[in-house]
Amino acid sequence: MGPKTDQRRRTIIYQYRQGRAKRTLQGIDTQIAKAEKAIKGQAAVKRNRFVQLTGGTKTINRDLEAKTRALAGLKGYVTNLHAPTPDYVLGAYHQLWKIEKSFRMSKSDLRARPIYHHKRESIDAHLTIVMAALAVSHWLERTTDTSIKKIVQTLRRHRSIAVQTGDHILHAGTPLDDDAKAIVNAVKAAATAH
Repeated sequence: MGPKTDQRRRTIIYQYRQGRAKRTLQGIDTQIAKAEKAIKGQAAVKRNRFVQLTGGTKTINRDLEAKTRALAGLKGYVTNLHAPTPDYVLGAYHQLWKIEKSFRMSKSDLRARPIYHHKRESIDAHLTIVMAALAVSHWLERTTDTSIKKIVQTLRRHRSIAVQTGDHILHAGTPLDDDAKAIVNAVKAAATAH
């Protein structure tokens, strides 16, 4: 892979799964049905890879449909490891769902926004914060025996405030319900045990 002056060796391992093929073929059928409606003028032409525009004529790209159907169920895994075994590569890729699950939760439940960095230092700092947050969330899940999604949902509605007036600090907060108390007590117990 790469330009001729900087070629990098890669190994691709292909895997076929019948369940994946079934889902892919259903998706192709849905896209073809939408493409047919778009060609008949019954629906707007949106991003549909099977709609082929030639001049002002809309047709279904049957060659692409046939190629896509022929590849249904196949997935390629690329690695730069030297002499990898298929079991090792497939196993490593299949473990990625845990990481992807964590980041899906983070983006939706924490209402995170995409962040774009251009400098190496900013990228490193951002990744450090993300990985620290991921480590803390996994620790919280193990400590409380509760998913991070449930922890966020439970604690989100609780607020506390400290107001300083002169030399006095006044504290106020939303009372914790039983679920929130259980989470806080589990964290306190784990923190004092260490």
